Amino acid sequence: MNNENMLSTVREKAQAWIDGPIDETSRKAIRRMMAENEAELVESFYKDLEFGTGGLRGIMGVGTNRMNIYTVGMATQGLCNYLLKQFKGKSRISVAVAHDCRNNSPLFAEITAQICTANGIKAYLFEGLRPTPELSFAIRHLGCQSGVVVTASHNPKEYNGYKVYWEDGGQIIQPHDENIIREVQRIRSIGEIKFDGDKNEIIKLGEEMDALYIEEVAKQSLNPELIKAHSDVKIVYTPIHGTGVKLVPRALKRMGFKNIYHVPEQDVVDGNFPTVVSPNPEESAALDLALKKADEVGADLVMATDPDADRVGIAIRDDHGKLILINGNQTASMLTYYLLSQWSERGKLTGREYIVKTVVTTELIAEMARHYRVEYDDVLTGFKFIADVIRRNEGKKTFIGGGEESYGFMIGDFVRDKDAISSCCIIAELAAWARSQGKSMYDVLMDIHMKFSFYLESLINVVRKGKSGAEEIQQMMAGFRKNPPAILNNSRVLMIHDYQEQVTTDRISGKRTGITLPRSNVLQFLLEDGSKISVRPSGTEPKIKFYFSVHDKLEKREDYERVHSLLEERILNLKKELGLV
Repeated sequence: MNNENMLSTVREKAQAWIDGPIDETSRKAIRRMMAENEAELVESFYKDLEFGTGGLRGIMGVGTNRMNIYTVGMATQGLCNYLLKQFKGKSRISVAVAHDCRNNSPLFAEITAQICTANGIKAYLFEGLRPTPELSFAIRHLGCQSGVVVTASHNPKEYNGYKVYWEDGGQIIQPHDENIIREVQRIRSIGEIKFDGDKNEIIKLGEEMDALYIEEVAKQSLNPELIKAHSDVKIVYTPIHGTGVKLVPRALKRMGFKNIYHVPEQDVVDGNFPTVVSPNPEESAALDLALKKADEVGADLVMATDPDADRVGIAIRDDHGKLILINGNQTASMLTYYLLSQWSERGKLTGREYIVKTVVTTELIAEMARHYRVEYDDVLTGFKFIADVIRRNEGKKTFIGGGEESYGFMIGDFVRDKDAISSCCIIAELAAWARSQGKSMYDVLMDIHMKFSFYLESLINVVRKGKSGAEEIQQMMAGFRKNPPAILNNSRVLMIHDYQEQVTTDRISGKRTGITLPRSNVLQFLLEDGSKISVRPSGTEPKIKFYFSVHDKLEKREDYERVHSLLEERILNLKKELGLV
């Protein structure tokens, strides 16, 4: 479609909205764009905001390609239509709804609940902002058939999102995701949305659900006696203006920790995230205020959760007493080591236990699983796939924990999505456990490197915004498939995993074998020296991600700096050869 035809189509779509049953404020905004800003009009209407395999995520504003009450309404009406078909004959279908701190999140959540009631579906709505993992817990506890959380996770303040869950408490997967997408696509006009639900029929959830959830979190403790002995571990926690503000400190206190320090400026619930550029615990700047507070009070540990409190970033003190940031792979490795070692020491490993990680997460976790003779699964990126493994193993095997490199981890199966609340509690318990042995958390990390192998990972995000950016990302992936690298950093590429084509290619023998995981636009290159490079477009942001993983032996602690430098150099060379630096 050329630019002239696209603009004509965009204007037709915009005019249809103006002529439709929308509010006057939205109507004026569209008219302004049509008269003054064609570029903004195109970005707002050139496509429909895609209801993807997890739901919606986009910039807030007016238009078919924006998050607003109408795109949320279409998504909800499509979900309701599918639920009514899927559970036909059930006396009452129910949906739980939660929201984060973002601008418009309470509005979008309430409209979602209203549309459910207008369709004869019972709606449970949290009375205020709540963490995503609590929504997952509530679905299971209440016996709901589905759930919705309004959140854009760690995206910038301009974004909002809408994630859909199924009755097992996990995010929707096949076939439900594709079936819901089809139902949403069948809705052709705003007039088909049933907005007229009765607010009085919405059942509010509050303190009672919080208490039940916190008790389940507390049950995940493996060493409550050590917490009693080391309850004075100093912890600085920040919710970065988000939903963890009440429940993380409450859960830590329930576990027995006494010295919890807040960052007052970031305890303020605010969808504009005034103290940070991005409310993302993966970014060091988001923890600046917490690190400052930690140095003021002499804290041992810093923890920061993202706006919907499903991911956590941490900082610990090194050998010199300096606070250092720990990345998602390191946090997941430390949690996995703690869980597996404690299950082993207590004689709880019977051969029926397992852990799960994603394909782009550190292979150090796989090494640990093999060491403790615990089964592990590799799944595609996204906790919905971890939840699916748990669902399939229900009643047959015991899930210990699982995680991904992007700062998400889940302990136990009472929740079926990544859970920063329980993760914060077990991270703090890990700190108490280390202290009981006269060690720091940094010592534990060094122990892991020496016991298994020294893995070092790095991530580069290449951002390409808008329509042209999406096309460029597609071209990059196509280029890697058509002309994959043969040698990188003087090491041969031995194996290529193409999860979209569902084929693994042995570059030496030419043998091709099938991949049983679902299709996903991911490529992995495995090198002769043990390096792993993964490439995938983000499913929620306008970027393509490059994951690098290298490893080597660390025989003794004194060699740490030398080995670390060698691994950093290896990663830098890989980035250079791929033209990323």
